[in-house]
Amino acid sequence: MVELKTDTSIDAMHAAGRVVGRALTAVREAADVGVTLLELDAVAREVLREAGASSPFLGYRPSFAPTPFPAVICASVNDAIVHGIPGRYRLRDGDLVSIDCGAELDGWVGDSAISFTVGRPRPADVRLIGAAERALAAGIAAAVVGNRIGDIAHAIGTVCREAGYGVPDGFGGHGVGRRMHEDPPVPNEGRPGRGLRLRHGMVLAIEPMLVAGGTDDYYAAPDGWTLRTSDGSRAAHAEHTVAITETGPRILTQR
Repeated sequence: MVELKTDTSIDAMHAAGRVVGRALTAVREAADVGVTLLELDAVAREVLREAGASSPFLGYRPSFAPTPFPAVICASVNDAIVHGIPGRYRLRDGDLVSIDCGAELDGWVGDSAISFTVGRPRPADVRLIGAAERALAAGIAAAVVGNRIGDIAHAIGTVCREAGYGVPDGFGGHGVGRRMHEDPPVPNEGRPGRGLRLRHGMVLAIEPMLVAGGTDDYYAAPDGWTLRTSDGSRAAHAEHTVAITETGPRILTQR
């Protein structure tokens, strides 16, 4: 069931989203050659603590997961698409890093992700990240009252495919509210004019994931969480929590 949020609830979600934005900004600023992913997780934890927020990621255990998630960020490096567990890996010159973070504040959740490079960027990574951001912007632009979920999916998929990138099969965005994952699912590829009609008060996490090699295939790493590209090519991930309103899409996780 899709819950329509009141304007007051959307304002409360915006407050949670601002915390997420601050956490992602702090993590990106802290990321440098030699820094561990655990250290980046500690940076995000401190931002949440200072804001009086909790993490919807920490302890989360969906049906596919062998263990609860042990961190407040997902840190996915190079060929990792999403759900990377922060560990003792030290960032290296040229790494492509995707960070996904959430915050729960006063019972409402915000969810967002960014991708960036560490040290000297590879031109191919810059193009990949740019395409992820363009796909996110296209999906947000389609998130207007009267459109359908398929219009968002089609907008995202068109950018990805025209750039020659893969779209991991079966993964995409979702509704957000009192819980991190709510209805409806928001695919990253689809047919325009299909699916649920968008209404004022719907709040969606729109999150394109792109695979540089052009394949849609992936596999789960031994930790049971991290998804990696099957061809070993790099991946990028971009995400915002967005409210559907009569005056247009409202990004709740601006950075």
